[in-house]
Amino acid sequence: MMVVKSLRLAPVALALLASGAQAQGQSESMFSFSGFGTVGLTGTTRNGAEYVIPGQVHGADKSLSGEVDSKLGLQGTAKFNAQFSATAQVLTKQTGKGDWTPQVEWAFAKWQATPGLAIRAGRMGAPFFAVSDFRDVGYANTWLRPPIDVYGQVPVSHFDGVDVNWSTQVAGKSVSLQVFGGESSSYVRQTKLELKKMVGVNATVELADGLNLRVGHAQGKLTAHSATVSSLVGALRQTPFASVGNEIDPADKDASFSGVGLSYDEGQWVVAAEYTKRRNDSFVPDTTGWYTTVGYRVGKFTPYATLSQQKTDSSNVNNTIPGTVVVGGLPLRAVVDAVTAAQSTPQKTIAVGVRWDAWRNVAVKAQYDSIKTTGAGQFYNVQPGFNNERVGVYSVAVDFVF
Repeated sequence: MMVVKSLRLAPVALALLASGAQAQGQSESMFSFSGFGTVGLTGTTRNGAEYVIPGQVHGADKSLSGEVDSKLGLQGTAKFNAQFSATAQVLTKQTGKGDWTPQVEWAFAKWQATPGLAIRAGRMGAPFFAVSDFRDVGYANTWLRPPIDVYGQVPVSHFDGVDVNWSTQVAGKSVSLQVFGGESSSYVRQTKLELKKMVGVNATVELADGLNLRVGHAQGKLTAHSATVSSLVGALRQTPFASVGNEIDPADKDASFSGVGLSYDEGQWVVAAEYTKRRNDSFVPDTTGWYTTVGYRVGKFTPYATLSQQKTDSSNVNNTIPGTVVVGGLPLRAVVDAVTAAQSTPQKTIAVGVRWDAWRNVAVKAQYDSIKTTGAGQFYNVQPGFNNERVGVYSVAVDFVF
């Protein structure tokens, strides 16, 4: 599945990034430099919790925040000849540690073996979603941000490894296939996640003019480096309830992510949808996420609406501990329930927004999300009394490429 305005905006944005400041206009130079960024402000209709992109530790409440969506990326490419090139991208945005330290997002070499076959090695965008390669390039997307009810399921944006990309034409329609493997790591709310032995495949098929189908699957071994959870697992293994500790244990557990999507971009209409499932063998819950976006272009303006939801399918922990068991002065069953509940983030969202293509390389967006949480949903730093709420989130952003 392509980006919401994939057939139009993504090529324009990527072309601008590719040409960028190509050695001060010298088109024959082997080096090209470009960039992208977003300046955004976000606020909510109530206090008691912070709206964040999943993984972040600083967000917005009734006090406006510029930390949720703002970012700046710089990209450089060296084209050695018609077959070999190398690309690097450095991105500055709020990390899962809560800082703004620039991160190397891409750093890969590419061999264009044939017109339809390319092999890359190094650090690349993690291809879990429809817009994985340019999820941070706001200009390439209709929404102000990808729907977090879906995109928050896997807060990993790059991986280190190899991929093979093949494309061809069948009956006049494009078909592409990507096979990849490697490993990745990321910080999510100060906790380091590692995904080892990762392998996956994505396929995209053009069904008709403007209509595309995308399916994908990835799997690997997930480890969450949490001292709190590790201590709980160790304590449980010293009791008759060691099986509960084994289920919670976040070390080297099987994990997978699958998705299917459709996009339609023809004339004035822009329609996109994704349906995804996350599966784990640890205390990270199994989830299902989906969204549907519909937009309609009117000159330089594109109003749009999105419905999305994330639900918890299973906590993956069968808590058989009686409520009367106390360890270290704490009711053990309640502690386990609290740990698993903290990982469950179901919510439903209705979003409306508008994109204004103000200049060739600048888009101005405004978006309002009405979010109904179950528990705390995906909000962060939740205070007592904040649960099962409907919260309004309003955002404005300026996206640009250069």
